[in-house]
Amino acid sequence: MTEDQVGQILSVHLPGVDGLCAGCRWWWARLSPYPCYQAEWAARWHARSVTRRFLDGLL
Repeated sequence: MTEDQVGQILSVHLPGVDGLCAGCRWWWARLSPYPCYQAEWAARWHARSVTRRFLDGLL
């Protein structure tokens, strides 16, 4: 995965007004509470890559 692909996932899987994931409803017609698995995964991936870049800069 690239940073752009993860950013696309995070930009689509947002909380709806009813507390459900708007991306899951739009892409798969699935009612899933926010944060859904895709949003959680993408947020973890993004956090790991930012931390890795930060730590690489310190060494």
